[in-house]
Amino acid sequence: MSSAQGRPTAIGESTKKHKVSFTGNRGLQMEEPLIFEGGRPEVSGVDLAEPEPFAMRLNGLERDTPMGLPGLSEPEAMRHYVRLSQKNYSIDAGLYPLGSCTMKHNPRLNEAMARLPGFADVHPLQPQQSVQGALELMQEVSHWLMALTGMSAVALSPKAGAHGEACGMMAIKAAIAARGEAQTRTVVLVPESAHGTNPATAALIGFTVRPVPAGPDGTVSAKTVAPLLGPEVAAIMLTNPNTCGLFESEIVEIAELVHQAGAYFYCDGANFNALVGKVRPGDLGIDAMHINLHKTFSTPHGGGGPGAGPVVLSQRLAAFAPVPFLRAQGESLQLVEDAQGTQAFGRMTAFHGQMGMFVRALSYILSHGVDGLKQACEDAVLNANYIKACLSDVMSLPFGQRPCLHEALFDDDWLKGSGITTLDFAKAMIDEGYHPMTVYFPLVVHGAMLIEPTESESLASLNLFIATLRELAFAAKNGEVERFTSAPHYAPRRRLDETGAARTPVLRWSPLQAQG
Repeated sequence: MSSAQGRPTAIGESTKKHKVSFTGNRGLQMEEPLIFEGGRPEVSGVDLAEPEPFAMRLNGLERDTPMGLPGLSEPEAMRHYVRLSQKNYSIDAGLYPLGSCTMKHNPRLNEAMARLPGFADVHPLQPQQSVQGALELMQEVSHWLMALTGMSAVALSPKAGAHGEACGMMAIKAAIAARGEAQTRTVVLVPESAHGTNPATAALIGFTVRPVPAGPDGTVSAKTVAPLLGPEVAAIMLTNPNTCGLFESEIVEIAELVHQAGAYFYCDGANFNALVGKVRPGDLGIDAMHINLHKTFSTPHGGGGPGAGPVVLSQRLAAFAPVPFLRAQGESLQLVEDAQGTQAFGRMTAFHGQMGMFVRALSYILSHGVDGLKQACEDAVLNANYIKACLSDVMSLPFGQRPCLHEALFDDDWLKGSGITTLDFAKAMIDEGYHPMTVYFPLVVHGAMLIEPTESESLASLNLFIATLRELAFAAKNGEVERFTSAPHYAPRRRLDETGAARTPVLRWSPLQAQG
């Protein structure tokens, strides 16, 4: 059914005229209680035999009260988790416009490859001679990552972007120590527009952070960096493209200044998907860079893992890569586990990394080829600039009409005087069936709205997204304040107290809380 304006009538709109349903359900959108509220301790979906007599070995510490676990029949358990899954927003359900997160489509081919028994069943403690195929795959992934970045070595073991940052900076710290400058080079330069993990990583491993201001165009200039360099500086950590979605056009000049000062250049490679196949970071003068496989090479993103953040290193840092690393030994491959006798700074993690992510990344790389990877990069940049151009007349741009790369950045200047905030606008997007874009980041832009469409989206999906945001923008400018300040109206839950939830989280359910 459609409204008079031709817009589909939203689910739940009729509740303005009719009472809420008896069940709390809205059509096929089911209201689902917590499992503790719906479960009954006396019910189980399986029959468990009584255990044979045994003697307790807990020395009086065994539980003497029921565990209180909720019980469900098998159909109830299945329905509970299916209904919960239907409340999640996912890349399989719609466009995911989070900026600097690259929520791209994960091809099912990758999943099929990762489930091949030889890879899915491999164990990190197997004898190396029994996993030569897995080691060969790791070597192939390493080859492509070095070829695409123009770097000399790669560490596969880091488990995420921030873990990769730590790896790259620890290699830099080891190189400085090998030069006998560990006590003097203690400062790391970090632009104010960097990912928050950059200064945190530098501080975590013992460096002092010195901020670098961005210019009015959103980038860092060589002229700004030059006076900050000195014999106490160990490195600079620069994101390129930066978190404003802009290419750091003076990166080569900055790298030259950093190297002349005896320091190293760490590049946050979170946004490498905007450069792959077009630019090799090694050619720009970069010494270390992590690569988020979930952003550039489509391995799954989110949910707390499993992650993969390989780090590529220049010739200046290659010798300091952590163990384990691959080495050819005759006709076989060896995973070197012991740092003794090498300049490796040590070990980042217990094992070699995340095999499932390596398989998925290689599947993506080989199925695209160099030309396909380049096109994916070009399409991501084209899509972002298309969104920027189509919204620039109704939403304000903090950095003028300068072309962006993989993501388009807007601010809240266009909302001034409306009584509507960036957060209100984001919540209204939920009513239209879209996950909000990244909001209030980067911090250098007031009321930021950062949109990254990725290369995955078709022109049709982009056009619908753009039309939706334009309609919302017109509604905001026409004074429909309540539509925004009380949104979302049609989500399973209304607006939550996110600040309260973060500061005083309730991590354990109890019947008393439920009654309260």
